[in-house]
Amino acid sequence: MPSFRYETVDVFTDQVFGGNPLAVFPDARGLSTEQMQALAAEMNYSETSFVLPPDDPANTARVRIFNRTSEMPFAGHPNVGTACVLARLGLTTGNILRFEEISGLVYVRLLPDGGAEIDAPQPLRVIDSLPADAVARCLSLTPNDIDLASHGPLRATVGIEFVVVAVAPDALARAVPDLSAFRVLADPLPELGGRLSIFFYCPDGRDIRARMFAPLAGTWEDPATGSANATLAALRLSLTDNCEIAYRAVQGVEMGRRSELALRAWRAEDGIRASVAGSCRSVFSGTVTL
Repeated sequence: MPSFRYETVDVFTDQVFGGNPLAVFPDARGLSTEQMQALAAEMNYSETSFVLPPDDPANTARVRIFNRTSEMPFAGHPNVGTACVLARLGLTTGNILRFEEISGLVYVRLLPDGGAEIDAPQPLRVIDSLPADAVARCLSLTPNDIDLASHGPLRATVGIEFVVVAVAPDALARAVPDLSAFRVLADPLPELGGRLSIFFYCPDGRDIRARMFAPLAGTWEDPATGSANATLAALRLSLTDNCEIAYRAVQGVEMGRRSELALRAWRAEDGIRASVAGSCRSVFSGTVTL
């Protein structure tokens, strides 16, 4: 019976049992899609990544990412964590990695402190707006808790879609996901495929504090959402005349898993691009026999 090695890391933290946990299968050859999905559900983390040989030998690897219920086209903390695991195991060459994913090619830079910075695979695309009152109900908040000064609730993506919402600072800790409200908001939007992820934030000086709920995908709350933070960084830049921005985000505090993310966004020829960086800590390792 074949066995498959896995490693777990806590991403966007330098503390064990902080940040966002991730399981990485550094050699997933021989696993079917159905087995990958079953393993992701069994691990019960917000995401699990599976590393395969690249389709193009010029790239480092093909990386497949699954949440508890489905495969994801792109995600932030799995790319950071996967890069850190491959580097620690000596499975990389050089400090620049290229991961093939459904949303496109993800460029990764290994950092001297053992962390990694990833570039989102697509430029910012704002898809649509959503009613503030319906989004507020999803968060168990009132419409007055939604901050409309810079933007209303927006569907946006740099590789995977989020609803990005600004809230009043005192509302951040009060929010609780309302599953029924999520279903009501998602039902008329079949293009979401049943996945509705709401990333909400408030300013903290020049930085931000944030949370993310995605209960329809099995993630009641996410401790650190790199792809959502990258989307917000690109969106924030789009609302200014600046050429680039850089700042830090803190997420996961309300869960007891404080995460720290470094964000950048810049104007490129094809639109506004963004990156997210952070540290990783190794936690567990083991094998699964199937």
